[in-house]
Amino acid sequence: MEADVSGHNAALDALAGLLGQQHLQRDADSLQRAASDLYSSGALPLAVACPQQVDQVPALVQLASAHDLALVPRGGGLSYTGGYTGIDVPYLLVDLSALNRIEHIDADDMYVVVQAGVSWKQLYEALQPLGLRTPYFGTFSGAGASIGGGLSHGALFFGSARYGSAADNVLALEVATADGQLLHTGQWAWQQPAAPVFRGYGPDPTDLFLHDGGAFGIKTRAALRLIRTPAHSAPASFAFADFAAAGRALSAIAREGLAEEAYVLDPAAMAMNLERERSLQAAFNAARHVCAASPGAVGKLRALASLAAGGRTPVPANAFSLHLIAAGNCPAAIAHDLGRARRLAQAHAGVAIAPSVPRIARANPFPGLDAVLGATGSRWAALNCKLAHSQAPALITAHQALIARHADALAAHGVRVTWLCSALFNHSFSFEAVFHWHDQWQPTHAPHLSAEARARLREPDANPQARALVAELRQQTCALFASLGAASNQIGRTYPYLDNLAPGPRQLVQDIKQRLDPQRRMNPGVLGL
Repeated sequence: MEADVSGHNAALDALAGLLGQQHLQRDADSLQRAASDLYSSGALPLAVACPQQVDQVPALVQLASAHDLALVPRGGGLSYTGGYTGIDVPYLLVDLSALNRIEHIDADDMYVVVQAGVSWKQLYEALQPLGLRTPYFGTFSGAGASIGGGLSHGALFFGSARYGSAADNVLALEVATADGQLLHTGQWAWQQPAAPVFRGYGPDPTDLFLHDGGAFGIKTRAALRLIRTPAHSAPASFAFADFAAAGRALSAIAREGLAEEAYVLDPAAMAMNLERERSLQAAFNAARHVCAASPGAVGKLRALASLAAGGRTPVPANAFSLHLIAAGNCPAAIAHDLGRARRLAQAHAGVAIAPSVPRIARANPFPGLDAVLGATGSRWAALNCKLAHSQAPALITAHQALIARHADALAAHGVRVTWLCSALFNHSFSFEAVFHWHDQWQPTHAPHLSAEARARLREPDANPQARALVAELRQQTCALFASLGAASNQIGRTYPYLDNLAPGPRQLVQDIKQRLDPQRRMNPGVLGL
């Protein structure tokens, strides 16, 4: 299948001249991958434009504008909410993965400047030998997920219980806007540019380009906060008989700021993790990473002993489990925070268990991307919302009831639902429902797999009934979130962001879009714009 390029040959020739023919992909496989995320596919782009230098991006924007083409930016291509799919006008997919340079690390002023295509793993590994880290330092898919994509969609997880999402740790941005200019924010915006260390000198436009899905421009560079990597960290895990108790304990621990990550997994999610980790190779890799991450010979022995004590089934059957990482600059601080977390968990009937899950996650935060599929080749797609801790019990109950109403259909079509809840700062409860089913893969799945996974897994047959059920459950889940006034990250074309806004704020957002992108060329349709 090929995109209809009739009438666009002049534009494509000009693009080839700008980028080089080898950086303008027009083959069928590349176009199909570009038109698909991990959940759905849409119309093919005319081409995939792959700028190699930042200064090519504004030139690309100007060229597209001259030929009346839309531009859709893509980072790592690991999302599942239509952030770059479903475009209904002629468009170019802008692949920013080659903008992958870490330009400046400033250990004195505590910031780092990166291009938009740098991955979270790449940045983490560059900073690690220097004893530095970004406060939030990546998502589960950080081996492939880009920083630009994370800022566009609000990536979160590692460090989020204390430091928030990726977007909460930005000091300045450089953005190619629809008029072909490079717009700067933060202290980069001044006539006399300064080190980007403060964003509070009057209204600052940085936030316009965070969580925007590329609706307002294409991010090319970002300055992020740095911290000294905490000298000490330690994991803890607890088991609970039911979801509600685990959720209350998570909120209690989050409120007191005791952890850098704190999260709850339901029994089915834990079973799937164990299924993935069951192989001898996975066990060996877990032990190797845990050992490498533990300081000193005694520390390595203790870590391995703890891992062995937990075995490959560290969580009791049918239990909801809460996992956390405490971090600080002295052992006494860690001991205090873990002790307080233990008392809070016990107050909600939690029982301490071997902390194998958070220990392994921190020892190797960015494994390969085989998890884009389940251990048996199943597909998955998640939905999330953020709300106040006081609202979390009602949400948990309501979503469990929603899923229970479809129990027969779920069983008939082999669809499973798991949950992941986590702390975002001390004041926000993050709830994620994950839908799993066997179905033919999207064009984006196989390219992310390791050679071992490609050899082991077989693509399932098409399963339209399960796919339709998942689509219905996702729609009902989004409606539930909206009814509670919950917010979501990774909005894409899935969550009804614009419809959920009150008239005044909605008009303001539309006016900003009109000012920045009057021809609607920047990712048209994302956010509902």
